[in-house]
Amino acid sequence: MPLVYQQNINESTRLGVWHIGEAETFFLSKVPVKKEITHLHKRLQHLAGRYLLKELFEDFPLELVEIADTRKPFLANEAFHFSISHCGDYAAVIVSRSNRVGVDIEIISEKAGRITDKFLSGEEQYLLNEVIQIQHLILKVPHSMLHPQLLTCAWSIKEAMFKWHGLGGIDFRKHLRIDHLEVQSNEVLATCSFLKVQIERLKVHGLYFGNNILTWTVS
Repeated sequence: MPLVYQQNINESTRLGVWHIGEAETFFLSKVPVKKEITHLHKRLQHLAGRYLLKELFEDFPLELVEIADTRKPFLANEAFHFSISHCGDYAAVIVSRSNRVGVDIEIISEKAGRITDKFLSGEEQYLLNEVIQIQHLILKVPHSMLHPQLLTCAWSIKEAMFKWHGLGGIDFRKHLRIDHLEVQSNEVLATCSFLKVQIERLKVHGLYFGNNILTWTVS
């Protein structure tokens, strides 16, 4: 299937989501495979993500991609900054010639609710509960539906920040902070702080589609 979502964020940065419906032979015409992945669907996700890099920038040098100790793919010459995420039948990619980037895509589920205390501070949980109350009043949607949506969104926001950093050694609760969160229709905007070494402010954008949440950040 073709791209299901694409956005040119600025002159040098592009974002795309691919819905995987092809056999792996489709991707192998463009994508070199450098590592063995025995699980069929994980292999398809891997191939789709790299195929999408070339879809967004035709001159992206796939053959030069290396894997860091943190498992983050990168280009040693930094001709492009990029981030890849997969979930279910989707692959999401953000690529930039000039900016650091991070992207994440998640299936909305109860999973984040089971580990809330591990990745959200008390202040962040209070913030999310306020957003849930507002959404409940506006949309007339039960809290039982809003909780997994917002908690999965919060997890995805922090995953995008984690991938933007790319160096590992991150405590999601301690080093990644959501300061403010706005939800309008299917769009999300979070004002965040990265607290690992020095304070860095980040804007993380999000988009709900189907039963998924896509988040990304550019700096």
